[in-house]
Amino acid sequence: MHWADITVLASYLVGIAVLGAIMARRSTSVGEFFMPRRFGAFSMIMHSFGTGTGSDQAVSVAAATARNGLSGIWYQWLWLIPTPFYWLLAPIMRRFRAVTTADVLTLRFDQSVAVLFSIVGILGMAVKIGLMLRGAGEVIEASTGSLLNANHAIILITVLFVFYGMAGGLAAAIATDFVQGIMTIIFSFMLLPCVFSAVGGMAGVRQHITAADMLSLAAPGEISIFFIVMLGVQGLVGIVGQPHTMGTCAAGKTETEGRIGFMVGNLVKRLCTVAWCLTAIGAVAWYVSQGESLDSFRGNTEAAEQAANQLYGRVAREFLPTIMPGLLGVFLASLLAAIMSSCDSFMIASAALFTENVYKPAVPNRPETHYVWVGRLVSLFVVLVGIGFAWKVENVIALLEIWFKIAPMTGIAFWISLFWRRMTVTGAWASTLSGFTAWYVTTRADVIQWTSELPIAESWGLISGKPGALEIYQPWQILFYLTVASTLGIVVSLVTRPVSEAKLDRFYTLIRTPIGPNESITQACQIPVGSQPRPVLFERFGLVIPRPSRTSVLGFLGGWAAGAMLVLGFWWFVQN
Repeated sequence: MHWADITVLASYLVGIAVLGAIMARRSTSVGEFFMPRRFGAFSMIMHSFGTGTGSDQAVSVAAATARNGLSGIWYQWLWLIPTPFYWLLAPIMRRFRAVTTADVLTLRFDQSVAVLFSIVGILGMAVKIGLMLRGAGEVIEASTGSLLNANHAIILITVLFVFYGMAGGLAAAIATDFVQGIMTIIFSFMLLPCVFSAVGGMAGVRQHITAADMLSLAAPGEISIFFIVMLGVQGLVGIVGQPHTMGTCAAGKTETEGRIGFMVGNLVKRLCTVAWCLTAIGAVAWYVSQGESLDSFRGNTEAAEQAANQLYGRVAREFLPTIMPGLLGVFLASLLAAIMSSCDSFMIASAALFTENVYKPAVPNRPETHYVWVGRLVSLFVVLVGIGFAWKVENVIALLEIWFKIAPMTGIAFWISLFWRRMTVTGAWASTLSGFTAWYVTTRADVIQWTSELPIAESWGLISGKPGALEIYQPWQILFYLTVASTLGIVVSLVTRPVSEAKLDRFYTLIRTPIGPNESITQACQIPVGSQPRPVLFERFGLVIPRPSRTSVLGFLGGWAAGAMLVLGFWWFVQN
């Protein structure tokens, strides 16, 4: 690395640590540490974008693109399907007036369901932190030519975001996300012009990559239309089961800031995903033009997997130093920003779950500073577990697929309870546990073998993978455990004791009660005095569907239009 690269990287690290330390001075109360409700729309956009976007995603999309072609973009574009729903979900989360999603589940069900959600949520966040650290480590190792190996890079990144995250909580995370979000955009786009210039644009890509499936947005086999739809549905179900969703929706001043931040921030991420995919396909074409085989990325070997995982970082090392000293430092600083802006929020969300919904009910009436320190210690513990995942799992895509499946298990009960009064405590437990059980069943070797021998196995595409590494095709797996969990949750609820009417009335009233001007929240899930709930559109057979406002309808349709324009624009670009 050139001295200019080291200078740029060191300047970023010092600057972000100072900014985090400044924000830490205000985080002396639990509310300020876990849920500061004072940020404007642009801060919320950058927080949502920064929290939801990490360098591991660039690695996973680039690796999937190297192995599957342009259809690899759907490993992150699967979130295009849930994105319009963010416009509707954000105000609901804000109206709960809660610190964590588990607060809401305590009201809707009881403390046991909140603890279940907390355990599953903390596990999911630890896996996600591990995934992001592993992805960042792969890029750093490849881009520095193994000057800094992946494990050492993981330790460096962890020390930095733990420092300001433990000190300043969510406020520090949002403040640093403002800077780190901009740097993440730089990280996403800075390689694309270099690679496309070298390979000759899409014309050069088509010249060097002749395999038709590599240039298709929906390739036969692994990434089909069925794959895209089912992963999108899973993403929508799971978004409410991710602990950090409450913060990305509810840390703004009003509902509007949450809405704009959550949907627009994620649309910016979808645009960055285009850059990751195009950079990867361009890089593969360039390496093929230099004499490498396409099978060196697509082969069913450990070497091919490593080549795909390290593609993004390798391209940075090949191109950036030849353009100008310091650019590789900018790339690495931006990479660190991408990972730190997500890990800090996940860490704080996990700490909030344990402190507010497990520890505080068991150890009540302690000073605010006591609970803040408990949150800090839990933050550190969650990160250490995440490091364990990062060191244990070498394949970034495999770890990503595990994480995808954790949040939906609690998300199913949340979504059903949002619109159906009859969902019970036992039903919520049944739904979650049966979902995990059904997932486990689909991974058993004997079940996979039995499924592969069914008469419809080939015609329905029930099995994927290669001999010796067969598995149930992911979309069928998702459909199976979502169906099992939803069905059992509903059936068990119909035959078990319902939740009290008083709790249900308060829960559904909160959903329909907009946040008032300068509203002060002193206790979670409390209905403000003198508030006016919005009317109900439909309320029969236990179903409760609020009447959507004009703003909700227009924003929801706008989200679908923006997603469609993004897909059509990408398709047009790769065809021309």
